[in-house]
Amino acid sequence: MTANPERGVRDELRDVDAELDELRRTAAELRAEIGGRFDVGSEPEETATTITSAEEQEALIGVLETRRARLQAQLDAE
Repeated sequence: MTANPERGVRDELRDVDAELDELRRTAAELRAEIGGRFDVGSEPEETATTITSAEEQEALIGVLETRRARLQAQLDAE
């Protein structure tokens, strides 16, 4: 492969890494919020919504980790 397509893969890998960092940070914040709610006592509906949001973030993380692995494999094969 030439350098230009490789650069595109590297750029995409960098973007995926940045997105993963953001999603992990958001998921951690949501989980911390959930933990704090049990101490204070909050509405069960709000807690359920926050849990669902955290689980959605974690599902996206899984998808992006798979994408990242594929991109890394492309680079390793070159």
